[in-house]
Amino acid sequence: MAKYTHLIFDERLKIQALLLESISFRQIARELHKDPSTISKEIRNHLRFVKIGSHGKVFNDCLYAKECAAQHLCQDKKCRAYCKYCNVHKCRIKCPDYKGYICAKLSNPPYVCNGCKTKTKCTLEKRLYDAKSAQAEYETVLSQSRKGIQLTEQEALRLDAIISPLLRKGQSLHHICIHNRDTIMQNERTLYTWMDLGIFSARNIDMPRKVRMGFRKPLKQGYLVDLKCREARTYDDYLVFLAENPDILISEMDSVEGTKGGKVLLTIHFETPKLMLAFIRDANTSQSVIDIFDYLEKIWGLEAFQRMFPVLLSDYAEEKTMPKNCCNYAT
Repeated sequence: MAKYTHLIFDERLKIQALLLESISFRQIARELHKDPSTISKEIRNHLRFVKIGSHGKVFNDCLYAKECAAQHLCQDKKCRAYCKYCNVHKCRIKCPDYKGYICAKLSNPPYVCNGCKTKTKCTLEKRLYDAKSAQAEYETVLSQSRKGIQLTEQEALRLDAIISPLLRKGQSLHHICIHNRDTIMQNERTLYTWMDLGIFSARNIDMPRKVRMGFRKPLKQGYLVDLKCREARTYDDYLVFLAENPDILISEMDSVEGTKGGKVLLTIHFETPKLMLAFIRDANTSQSVIDIFDYLEKIWGLEAFQRMFPVLLSDYAEEKTMPKNCCNYAT
């Protein structure tokens, strides 16, 4: 069974076709290798409400439509039809006895009228599942969910506490980014954009040089990483070193992130004697990693620190700055 994958258009077409055959959710799920709850949510999230009648009958969802004999509620002298057959003057809305009715079948699976045998005779509001409409709604929601600023309130407050006071002291944003790179962990161009959007308490008026300058087309640049620190420290180098030193002590480092922009754990696992240390960090920054290793070196002493970390294995995450006193091989 496929998990954590979005439905594609062909699968939605398959669902629509199977609903016409009155196939159950469980059977549809088995056909598509999905969970039945996925099929149920897909259909209920993309219902189309259609107010149409049937062959020779206009739309009328009044509970008393069958026995109703009302006429001339529209007060049109030329009108000779019973109000329940009128589709011009919307008589059901003007009728004091009107009471809306929803088909009881729609409260149970499959929640739609696609495969209903009485659909061609029914004058009530219909609920339909249409693959094309469902795909269009899905793409719209997917696009909207990726818009906006990818920043939590907690992370914005943390950055504001660093950047705004320095800006008010007269420092430029470029200068702040250079000298606080391991703490800010954001692209300089991104910070300028957030300044323009008013994310921080400081404003553009606090940057006199920016106020004097005109608009410039932004250059594409990513978060700068010192790649020299990875020379001779690849995973292949690690395997060669391990083959030459089979009895050496190995420790592994990783970051465990919960809510994006929230507190983060830095874990250090020692293969021998199966011990793990975990440190809580306020943010996932390089400086927070450096501070932890500086703290360990301070309480253990340099000699013990080097003895504990002859090899430190980590991934290529940007926040994992290589401690000066460790031999670190990045995977």
